[in-house]
Amino acid sequence: MYSSGFILSITNAIIGGVLIGVASALMLILNGRVAGIAGIYNGILGLTKKDTAWRVAFVAGLVFAGVLFFQIAPELFVNESKRSTPVIIISGLLVGFGTILGSGCTSGHGICGISRGSVRSFLATLTFMMAGFFAASLMGYYGL
Repeated sequence: MYSSGFILSITNAIIGGVLIGVASALMLILNGRVAGIAGIYNGILGLTKKDTAWRVAFVAGLVFAGVLFFQIAPELFVNESKRSTPVIIISGLLVGFGTILGSGCTSGHGICGISRGSVRSFLATLTFMMAGFFAASLMGYYGL
């Protein structure tokens, strides 16, 4: 039927999705803030001067949790994409450019915006997904 790897992958995805949803809900309930990572990061860069401390703490928490989790389960951080470092760097820059064009990222629009019924966030997420499918198809076609 299904392999144990497939079941583990589905389980991890469900657990991760629930944790992201709970964290986003707690951010909104406890702080009145949308957990859009691009917006939080932009605030650190000086676009919003008065509330930098919580933004730095939020991003530091993300980095700390990643480092801590890497120490606990390094096998989960293996790059299985077989993409070269330049392709990964260019891809990351394109994602950053896309978040600027979309006035936010998938965490802000896809998780927080859609759950609040925002049409703009639904359209932004749809655009992100379509661009991702298109880019992945092109990369597969050209063997990048």
